Amino acid sequence: MTAPATQPPVTKAAVPGQRGGGRGGPGRRDGMEGKTLNAFSHGFLVLWAIMIVLPLFWILLGNFKTDSQIKSSAWTWPTEWTFDAFQRGWEKGVGDYLLNTLIVMIFSVPLTMLLGAMAAYVLARYEFFGNRFLYYFFVAGSMFPVFLALVPLYFMVDRLGMLNTYQGLILVYVAYSLPFTVFYLYSFFRTLPTAVHEAAVIDGASHTRVFFQIMVPMAKPGLISVGIFNVLGQWNQYILPLTLMQKQSGGDEDRSMLAQGLVSLMNQGNYETDLPALYAGMTISMIPVFVVYASFQRQVQSGLTVATLK
Repeated sequence: MTAPATQPPVTKAAVPGQRGGGRGGPGRRDGMEGKTLNAFSHGFLVLWAIMIVLPLFWILLGNFKTDSQIKSSAWTWPTEWTFDAFQRGWEKGVGDYLLNTLIVMIFSVPLTMLLGAMAAYVLARYEFFGNRFLYYFFVAGSMFPVFLALVPLYFMVDRLGMLNTYQGLILVYVAYSLPFTVFYLYSFFRTLPTAVHEAAVIDGASHTRVFFQIMVPMAKPGLISVGIFNVLGQWNQYILPLTLMQKQSGGDEDRSMLAQGLVSLMNQGNYETDLPALYAGMTISMIPVFVVYASFQRQVQSGLTVATLK
């Protein structure tokens, strides 16, 4: 009777499919690839932060310098910390430009959000003839460059008698921002639970009540996110005010917007520029946008995350 044959011990490296078997195994390679990817992503984020912070820091320093100091050495510290540049910039029209921009956006942004939310809700929740055509019509509108429509847009607004008027620019801003607003909000209303809508209808709620009291609160992250995008886009708009807000004959009031006014402020002095006043105007124009974004930062991130997952 012979003894049973003994089998050689099985090492970890001999087991197929097991990770991390040896020094050069798949587990070690995956770890090295993950560290390389993390280093690359963090390095890119640091570089991106430097590209954003340095120009802002340069502008903030320019507020407290003289024109000669800025032209001689842009990165030196100011010799005297005063707020005279803000006063000069405000007196040169920055306050009027800021007021004109606020007047337009107080009406244009809420009107854009209201019309865009209603259009997106109807397209997402109701099936009717021409539904897909209207949706793709809005999508195509977001891809259409505004530069191609400047000339016909100018003559159209001129025929309506709305050149250099707040209401004319408000209507153009709303029409310009609607396609992206509808496209962005469509996915939010599309994925809202149907059971809630059906329960509200069974309880006797009208379509208007369902929209304003049920669907709009449920789509709040998306509404805040796209609202911030509309604020930024309309606040920094330059080409539309430059085309539609020119002073007409007859001594019309100057109703230039903020970006348009800063450019005119830069060109006012010809060869005798006042760069500190210009930098002060740029700083004043950045403060409201920074306050709005800082106040709704969490909601914007939540809306973007929800949109990505959906």
